[in-house]
Amino acid sequence: MSDVDPPLREPDLPRTAKVRPTALRTGWTTGACATAAAKAAVTALVTGVPPAEVEIGLPAGRRVSFPVARCTFEGAGRAEAVVVKDAGDDPDVTHGAELTATVVWADVPGLRLDGGPGVGTVTKPGLGLAVGGPAINDTPRRMITAAVAEVVDLTACGVRVVISVPRGEIMARKTTNRRLGILGGISILGTTGIVRPFSTASWRASVVQAVQVMAAQGERTAVLCTGGRTERAARSLLPELPEVCFVEVGDFTGAAVTAAVADGMTGVVFVGMAGKLAKLAAGVLMTHYTRSKVDLSLLGTVTEEAGGSRDLVAAVVAANTGRHAYELWDAAGLLGTAGDLLCHRVRRVLLRYARHAVTVEVALVDFAGSGVVASSGRWPVRNSRTTGSHEPAPPGSQP
Repeated sequence: MSDVDPPLREPDLPRTAKVRPTALRTGWTTGACATAAAKAAVTALVTGVPPAEVEIGLPAGRRVSFPVARCTFEGAGRAEAVVVKDAGDDPDVTHGAELTATVVWADVPGLRLDGGPGVGTVTKPGLGLAVGGPAINDTPRRMITAAVAEVVDLTACGVRVVISVPRGEIMARKTTNRRLGILGGISILGTTGIVRPFSTASWRASVVQAVQVMAAQGERTAVLCTGGRTERAARSLLPELPEVCFVEVGDFTGAAVTAAVADGMTGVVFVGMAGKLAKLAAGVLMTHYTRSKVDLSLLGTVTEEAGGSRDLVAAVVAANTGRHAYELWDAAGLLGTAGDLLCHRVRRVLLRYARHAVTVEVALVDFAGSGVVASSGRWPVRNSRTTGSHEPAPPGSQP
């Protein structure tokens, strides 16, 4: 590992995120809205009656209702429904987008899900989606399937659902989609169905408050997670800790570490995925996409240190995303080794940022949040391709 430590940076929030004096409203993801539109359209297809409202299930089990802005049953086995996205107070370019589902019967039982106008097409690897397919992420796909199955028996009936977004291509110009190789529209996203204002000063304050509540209850280990999937993974890693110890920090890792030190925590555990870990390893403590990018040259250096070939190093440096680099490591059998090195780099950054006032452990989890693929030494590792060939460093080892 390089002896040169990166400078520590905690970029400022966007100006628009600092002028809101009150608590912010949560909203709904494009995935949740697309799910509601799909259920409304299928309901109209089955009953012949356009619903004014539909209820869907979120991944965590909560049931929520959505108003249906428009729904038409056109006969001849075709229906269409529109749900307008309410992003709450998140500065989201898709706020107000008309998530539209057009449904028809299909000859083969099951659900066929396609993207229509305004939904981007994946043109590069590294996103966990098929190249050439629609940019509809895995969780929305499962949500849509479950919602449609509440209306029709997909083991006996076939349904084709096409999700489209009027003006989606225009909205996408204000996103990073083109840089990621998603062309022609927006992505249908969301891991929880709920939009929380991660990029705002209020969210930053909520992270600090969560650490304060933890300290007030006498807890001394703060487990920092970037989102819902990483929190699930973290809880499986540390089942002995109470719920209050787990904090979804979003982009505000630096704020959480500062609060942990100020409130007398003795340990910090960070659990994340490749992209966030790469930013932290580069010394960036506020990781919102408008203020930082994944340093692929750093991941190239990690690849070289892990014993990767010159061709692999070049491929990682040219990768589309942090996830793409992760997939390249996995395919080359270096996920465990390179992942450990990345975790050690993050651990080193967080220790410096905390002035060694707390102990730090770091874990890299897979993109489903189902298992640890690398760590700074504390946990056993379950790798996709390297199981049996990789042993984690001993607990307490120094990076």
